[in-house]
Amino acid sequence: MMMQRKWAVAMALFAGLSTAWAADGGATKDDATSMVQKGVAHVKSAGKDKAYAEFTDKANAAWRKDDLYLVVYGLDGTVHAHGANAKMVGKNLIELKDIDGKLFVKERVDMAKTKASFWQDYKFTNPETKKIEPKSMYCEKLDDTVVCGGIYK
Repeated sequence: MMMQRKWAVAMALFAGLSTAWAADGGATKDDATSMVQKGVAHVKSAGKDKAYAEFTDKANAAWRKDDLYLVVYGLDGTVHAHGANAKMVGKNLIELKDIDGKLFVKERVDMAKTKASFWQDYKFTNPETKKIEPKSMYCEKLDDTVVCGGIYK
């Protein structure tokens, strides 16, 4: 019984440290999943125009957490919302490649055509560090769009 309590205390301390490490290193997979789900619900309740404007507004803290932000693409690759760079809205990025030559936007929208939700890996410039880093993007299809939020590894 005493050993079980010590183990439980040790696990609780580790969980607390893990959370602190994640906070120092940026958003977590759970953060991305939660924000995307919240974003999808917001589009459904507030409407596309209002939600997309809020996702794109960098001053709106509700749609940012550390290095995590939302992006929304049409299934043709056109950006409808971009939490890190408002200049991307309206641009078709279907041919955009990462540093390894991966057509990550095309891959993303193709995945959205066959899956309701998914994770995608590629490399992208972290807006916090300005360095190209491995990124995992969690996405959910919503009508003719895909709502995504990513984390840097």
